[in-house]
Amino acid sequence: MTWSFLATALIVVLMPGTGVVYTLAVSLGQGLRAGLVAAAGCTLGILPHMAASILGFAALLHASAVAFQVLKLAGVAFLLWMAWQVWRGTGALSVERQATHRRMSRLLRDGVALNLLNPKLSVFFLAFLPQFVPADAPDAAWRMTGLALVFMVLTFAAFALYAVFAATLRDRVLSRPGAMAWLRGGFAVSFAALGLRLASIEW
Repeated sequence: MTWSFLATALIVVLMPGTGVVYTLAVSLGQGLRAGLVAAAGCTLGILPHMAASILGFAALLHASAVAFQVLKLAGVAFLLWMAWQVWRGTGALSVERQATHRRMSRLLRDGVALNLLNPKLSVFFLAFLPQFVPADAPDAAWRMTGLALVFMVLTFAAFALYAVFAATLRDRVLSRPGAMAWLRGGFAVSFAALGLRLASIEW
């Protein structure tokens, strides 16, 4: 493992995306424990993409326009559905002081689905991981697996920090009705924008 990998990985995991928005929304709506479960779900959701990159399946996905488009449209639909749930003020992403607490398994499942249905992650890892492993290394697959596991640990740590930050501010923010309305609208718009951005990605 190199410092360049750690530095690059940290930059990637700290960049706001669907996982960060989901973790923040759940943490504000239901508190730290739920936020950490959401973070774990988002982290587990990238595992299939990493496995696909290591095994070479991501290259097949990138080569197949139909497979890529099907996965992309499923991801777009899921993000827009989340945006609608937030906008209505219902579901696990409800940003309210008295939000309905969903089962932890539901939060975990939605977090996994959020990243699992994002085809650009497979293509990203296909281009990202091999940069830090010599092409002629006899144990290249094992090295890539090790880097992938480190990336997942960093991802969960970053998302957990977002969860702690949001949960710490929860009571202060949600005590203001105007702030709750702005947050609900902001998260809904964020999920819709992420869905539209995913839809604009060309194969």
